[in-house]
Amino acid sequence: MSPEQSILHEILNGDRAAQRELYDRYVGYMMTVCLRYVPDKDAVQDVVQDVFVKVLTSIGHFQYRGEGSLRAWMSRIAANESLNYMREHERLVFTDSMPEATGDEEPDIGIVPTQVLLKMIGELPAGYRTVLNLYVFEEMSHKEIARQLGIKESSSASQYLRAKSLLAKKINTYIKRNQR
Repeated sequence: MSPEQSILHEILNGDRAAQRELYDRYVGYMMTVCLRYVPDKDAVQDVVQDVFVKVLTSIGHFQYRGEGSLRAWMSRIAANESLNYMREHERLVFTDSMPEATGDEEPDIGIVPTQVLLKMIGELPAGYRTVLNLYVFEEMSHKEIARQLGIKESSSASQYLRAKSLLAKKINTYIKRNQR
């Protein structure tokens, strides 16, 4: 039995210590997922709390599909709870117009520390940040994103391209500053 299966089995049998173990094991990862959408650390703590409430109240409906499936399921809940928070607390603005091609090369993100990259993503306008996260990290298509956010597919594609361009500029600036 895998560690995920074991903890899942214990939780389903009412073991409160297993619930705490689940929280301790995944809280850092859920914080990271939520911070990609909601850059305010105080707000993220509230969102993560909501994530674990939802996870623990609906875990009986979860279908184990192999190692990593519990974490993936929890990540989807974290993304959805983050989107719910954003809908209530942030002004999401979407546009259909496509940005002009800049011709810039894509930067080497491998030399940018993960925390710096997450901070840069957090600084993007909310609409850009949301679509970028859904497309890149949740691996949703523009059609799925459009349906999730109630926007047009072209708006999703436009937001993604604008986010990608703005993020590339931030990364290139960071690289130039730190190559000295």
